[in-house]
Amino acid sequence: MVVRVRGWKREWRDLGKIEKVEFQSVAMWHAMPWLFFFSWMSVPLGVSVRHESLPVILGCALTGVALLQCVHVNRTVRRSLDHFLGRAEPPRRDLAVSLGLLVVTLGLVLALQALDGVKEATLVLATMFAVMPYGQSLAFAVPIRTFFIRFAVIDALIVAGSAAVGVRDGQLVATALVIAFGTLVALLSSRCGAWTLSVMWEADRAREVEARLAVAEERLRFGRDLHDVMGRNLAVIALKSELAVQLAKRGRPEAVDQMVEVQRIAQESQREVREVVRGYREADLAVELAGAQSVLEAAGIDCRVAGSSAGLPVSVQSALGWVVREATTNVLRHGDAQRCDITLVITDDRTSLVVENDGVPETAPEGRKGSGLEGLRERLAAVGGTLDFTSGDGHFRLTAEVPSARQQDGHPQDDSLRQPHHQEVERVTR
Repeated sequence: MVVRVRGWKREWRDLGKIEKVEFQSVAMWHAMPWLFFFSWMSVPLGVSVRHESLPVILGCALTGVALLQCVHVNRTVRRSLDHFLGRAEPPRRDLAVSLGLLVVTLGLVLALQALDGVKEATLVLATMFAVMPYGQSLAFAVPIRTFFIRFAVIDALIVAGSAAVGVRDGQLVATALVIAFGTLVALLSSRCGAWTLSVMWEADRAREVEARLAVAEERLRFGRDLHDVMGRNLAVIALKSELAVQLAKRGRPEAVDQMVEVQRIAQESQREVREVVRGYREADLAVELAGAQSVLEAAGIDCRVAGSSAGLPVSVQSALGWVVREATTNVLRHGDAQRCDITLVITDDRTSLVVENDGVPETAPEGRKGSGLEGLRERLAAVGGTLDFTSGDGHFRLTAEVPSARQQDGHPQDDSLRQPHHQEVERVTR
């Protein structure tokens, strides 16, 4: 049993925020019919039914059918909600069964009313309960206009049936109002929550699409920059190379000058490509910290940023900026964080960046220990830094350390702090 409870807790922690809200809403919708069953149907009916054979039999039958209504609506509400959220077809068969149970329940209420076997107030409560399960299922499955039309017909039929068993004047009006009240309660308690869920899921899909568009735009920008840099230069190199070939075939000395020009343009192109790549790969730490705080707070996570990046070398800021990016992505994608602390500490020996958040599942997601962190280790290694992380008690702590700015000033920063990709480009250039 303990193992099962732990498994449930682990599954709950692994759910996203919207999934948790949906789970709680569905649990509430499952509990509502039972709450009304005990408060409006079974207890009042058991207390006030007249102790004669036929009224007792009808009262027991009414309680049994009402119990079936509760059980059936618990089966139907999930399917109806999935239809409302666009995940499944409408549960027409389940709705037909629910309508049949409603008709039987109301028929038993009218029979008890005709026999005067139950107090009038009890029958009022029983009538209000009878429309609740069917109304709850129908509220998810059909448009609001259709919902009101169907219950207007049901209300008219019940009033006609009540008149047929001897109910008159004010009691008929009260019956109509009671059914209208029960219908409204079923609609508001179901439809409003379902609408809120649909908006939340739509917003989540919109954020995902926005993130994909941002990635696509960045790829287009990078491709456009490379095209602008390389397109003209490669065209010039092709023309000058062709000219040099023609001059060489004729034994003209100008061929050497053309090849020297080709070499110069190629070196210039490499320099420009390095500038584009550097702009793409390097990240400003102050901008990344501000962006991370803004994104996390927009996601409902309390984020506190401490420390300043002023005075750090560009290469160190770039490496730590990528750490902030990856850590922020992990906080958003994994677990259910409520708080995240980002601390930057610069000492004489080391510069440390610590990112700590709560809401972490007991089993760390693969993204926490996969290629993302390995990529960060490579970036930090280029500036002599290290990366470490710990996870436990629902908290995740990521620590990145690099040598202090003072120590790095004593090294040839142009070589030792350069990105591996830039080193490879410069070796080709030389």
